[in-house]
Amino acid sequence: MRLLISATLLAVALPCAAGAAPEASSRPVGATPLQTEAPSLSLDTPIAKLVADPAAKGLLDRELPGLTTHAYYEQFKGLTLKALQPMSGGLISDDRLKAVEAGLKALNATVAR
Repeated sequence: MRLLISATLLAVALPCAAGAAPEASSRPVGATPLQTEAPSLSLDTPIAKLVADPAAKGLLDRELPGLTTHAYYEQFKGLTLKALQPMSGGLISDDRLKAVEAGLKALNATVAR
C-alpha cells in the first residue's frame, strides 16, 4: 500500500521537479471562460456546424434551398461548402457560394464569435 502511494506521489512530483512549466492558456490575458471567442463561420466550416447555428442554417435554407433536407445530407454534412460544390453537379454555383459567404461575414460581424 505504501509503495503504491509513494509511486503515485513520485509520478506527480517528477514533472514539477524536472522544471516542467505549467501549460499556457489559449485564452487572452484577462479573459474569463465566458469571454472566449467562438470561431467565425465561413465556407470552410463543416456544413453540420453551419446548420447547428440557427442564423447560419436560415442563411443556407435561403441561399441553397434543399441542402439541409437533402436525402444525402447525413453523408455530406461533414464536408465544407467549398468541398461539396464540385460534387453538386452545378447546383451550388459560384454565385450561390458568394451569397452564402457574404451572409456568413454579416453574421460574424453581428455576433461576437
